[in-house]
Amino acid sequence: MSLKLTSTKTNIYEILKSNYIILYFQVTLQTTGYNIGVRKTVDQKKLDAIYKPKNLTIATTVFAIGKYIRFLHDFLETAEKHFMVDFKVHYHIFTDKSHEVPSVNLAAGRKIFVHQVPKLNRWQDISASRMQMIQTIIEEQLHREADYIYCQDVDAKFHFRWGAESLDRLVGQIHPWYYDLSRDQFTYERRPESTAYIPPGEGDFYYIGAMFGGTVDEVYKLVKRCHENLEADKANGIEAVWQEESHLNWYLLYNKPSKILSPEYLWDDKRGKTNVQKVVRLSHVLKNYAEVRENA
Repeated sequence: MSLKLTSTKTNIYEILKSNYIILYFQVTLQTTGYNIGVRKTVDQKKLDAIYKPKNLTIATTVFAIGKYIRFLHDFLETAEKHFMVDFKVHYHIFTDKSHEVPSVNLAAGRKIFVHQVPKLNRWQDISASRMQMIQTIIEEQLHREADYIYCQDVDAKFHFRWGAESLDRLVGQIHPWYYDLSRDQFTYERRPESTAYIPPGEGDFYYIGAMFGGTVDEVYKLVKRCHENLEADKANGIEAVWQEESHLNWYLLYNKPSKILSPEYLWDDKRGKTNVQKVVRLSHVLKNYAEVRENA
């Protein structure tokens, strides 16, 4: 199934509320917009036959800073059950509490790397610093060790298979709270003074900053540019409305992702069940933001 995207709200929402399990949107760029190929089913054996002989290593980054360390055990334990099963996965954990990283039984070929980082005073600073930290770990380590990298939030649990169907050059994740909204309701950065500025009338989707990925080279380009733009804003005394998420949306508007994952790849338990989601593969868990965030 495919369509030419001209109305973000109508087309995406109508697809998602169909009677199919929508796995992802395969994107082909056209002069008049996106050509979206919607995969309704995945032949797991066929995908395994394609990807497993490549002996791929998939890195995933999570930030367990401050009180967020409490979510790490469930993230890792559920990832071992559902995330890229039978692939080599390297978990890169950024934390200021290395001594509290839990012990989890890992399958063969899967490893945990712990990176000690400083604790920052504001949750906004923690959020914004992720781009720089991911850039650094790619430069120092991942460019030699991994083929793909997926950057995820630690305060989430896997519930269902997440496999090779999500692999692609550059992958964006549709925000679970915005997939059914029109473009003029997206919370893009609207101040021209910011490098994350997206003018009214522009924009394709609203992507969540909690998940993005792709090949190591493509993700490196993304985080490097977003880090540069964050630093430019800081020098000019401005902070984008949603920190790195605003810069991510700017980047993916002008550097189109080759694959867009539907909200079943990152749902929000706070939103509850809807008639749109037939499967939830990963979801943000319920929590008290005022309690877990620094200076919320």
